[in-house]
Amino acid sequence: MKHISRRKFIATGLGVAASASGIVVAARVAQRHGLIPPDGGGFYGPGETLTYAAQRLLTRHSMAREFPRSEISKDPFANEVAPLGDEFKRLQAASFVDWRVTVEGMAARPTSFSLAEIRSFPTSTQITMIGCEEGWTYIAEWAGVPLAYILDRVGALPQVRYVVYQSIQPDWWESIDMADALHPQTVLAHRMNGNELPVPFGGPVRLRVPRQIGYKSVKYVNRLILTDNLKPFGKGRGGANADYGYAWYAGI
Repeated sequence: MKHISRRKFIATGLGVAASASGIVVAARVAQRHGLIPPDGGGFYGPGETLTYAAQRLLTRHSMAREFPRSEISKDPFANEVAPLGDEFKRLQAASFVDWRVTVEGMAARPTSFSLAEIRSFPTSTQITMIGCEEGWTYIAEWAGVPLAYILDRVGALPQVRYVVYQSIQPDWWESIDMADALHPQTVLAHRMNGNELPVPFGGPVRLRVPRQIGYKSVKYVNRLILTDNLKPFGKGRGGANADYGYAWYAGI
């Protein structure tokens, strides 16, 4: 009860500050409680901070909506990606038997997992909607290993604040905080609609983060980095999508 009351108190403080003194004051309240996102600076920083802090205080354990099988989209949309390069073509030609997902950084047991190992791990299945900032959506069944299982297996250290996940696409990556990393619906997906994950949809492995907009569900993931600081990765806020002006936290 003490923890719940404290959260309500902080959330109430954010609301009062936002209504009485404006968004900047509310952001200062969030800062005092360590709820500043990586893109919390600059002109839009206070707004990003208020959004992130309110979500973490009020909906930290909420679940993305799940749908019945009858609502799975018949023609899901696969947005176009840049050419994946010769290395990807080589791996694809060999049915991805040599595909590996490396986990490094702040881990007691840094590890490299083969696709076969990932497919052998405990699997979680969900039927959720993926929505793009461009406006399109579709509903699909995703199956994969919970990211929380991977983090436990490698011994993520207590100091870890973010998981950076990189694609085989050059310079393409994103990051999430531990609230989303440990969320039961966040998975390293390797199946879609009952089949192996198709390449146009991110196969053989993509990170599926159903509580955030589609650009956080990066395709062709081959590297995870556990860290307490995003600044070494560029721009201090995380993600290839920073170039497009997208927010670091894209909760829905």
